[in-house]
Amino acid sequence: MRLAVLSDIHGNAYAFDALLTDLETHPADALVCLGDAIQGGAQPHETVMRLRSLAIPIVMGNADAWLLTGIETGAENPSAERLAKMNAVREWSLSKLTDDDRAFIGTFQPTILIPLSDTKNLLCYHGTPASFDEILLPDTPYENFVNALQGDANYLYCGGHTHVQFLRRVRDTFHFNPGSVGLAYSRHQPEDDFHFDAVAEYALLTVEQERVALEFRRVPYDANAVIEIYRASGRPFSEEMMRQYER
Repeated sequence: MRLAVLSDIHGNAYAFDALLTDLETHPADALVCLGDAIQGGAQPHETVMRLRSLAIPIVMGNADAWLLTGIETGAENPSAERLAKMNAVREWSLSKLTDDDRAFIGTFQPTILIPLSDTKNLLCYHGTPASFDEILLPDTPYENFVNALQGDANYLYCGGHTHVQFLRRVRDTFHFNPGSVGLAYSRHQPEDDFHFDAVAEYALLTVEQERVALEFRRVPYDANAVIEIYRASGRPFSEEMMRQYER
């Protein structure tokens, strides 16, 4: 079985289209999305339409739960200024979604279990199985991974949330993060000179009985096209996003 695993589209349908084009030459048997699919970018409705047409399983991420509820569940405690910006973008996103779009987002699941072979299953989540807000990074202490995932050898584990492609051993198995489709970036850059990478990140997982292969892919797309999409969208604070795509 060959499975395409993707996460964190964040309303960037243009980047999502680049990924889907890449899959035409690297086909998968199935796809799964690990959440944060709709909220944030300039194309929330268009992203919903792509996902609905694919009819793939989708995990509920923290950003899309917040889009529906307006309830902040993370521990970040954003400043009043940042929260005002977030709420303005949320209201704009909701204005672009139909009732059917919102109902579709409401079907996203906390976790998804995918049988891969007679002996292997893939457990999919956004942050961890217990919380879409919990953070797992390449340098997160090993004990945190074990506490969050247990490391059952009959399972492989995958989550998104942090926009970082990585693989981490957990006891007799592993956790991986496919990166971000719509908002890829390096965590190691100064906040006052922050840029997005114009690449759609995802992973291809291949399982043949006991054999497992994992490929991380980064598909380039036209940053100027995304800038123009923001310019034409009417999304609040588009200028800030546009600057972060400029090089």
